[in-house]
Amino acid sequence: MQHLHHLNPWAILTGGLVFWILGATWYSPVLFAKPWMAMLGIQKTEGRKPGMLLAMTASLICDIVMVFMLEHLIMWSDANTFEWGAIIGVIAWLGFIAAPSLPQGMYEGRPFKLFAINSGYWLVGLILVGGMLAVWH
Repeated sequence: MQHLHHLNPWAILTGGLVFWILGATWYSPVLFAKPWMAMLGIQKTEGRKPGMLLAMTASLICDIVMVFMLEHLIMWSDANTFEWGAIIGVIAWLGFIAAPSLPQGMYEGRPFKLFAINSGYWLVGLILVGGMLAVWH
């Protein structure tokens, strides 16, 4: 429990915001919203969608939780350069995102492109935030 005293709350909050902003951009019309929505059968509607504020709040909270966990992996691995932090991010992605998500998508009969869009978001985020956490001690 001693390592909890060495966590950087500002780095964790900033990392959570980075993930949240990346997600808003990733799933926007500028990047992958159209193919993602098409593969899931989501129809674009005008105006406010009910539950969107709750979903966005949950997303931010869960992003912060993920960064909190990634910070532990970074600390335990003694990663202290952007490159090593990014490598820890890739390892976390392989084990905790890609490994369970790929077969789940296959069982559900979902297209590989959906896996690529969804898990690609997590891969890019874990690389960026992992690198950031490693240098921001």
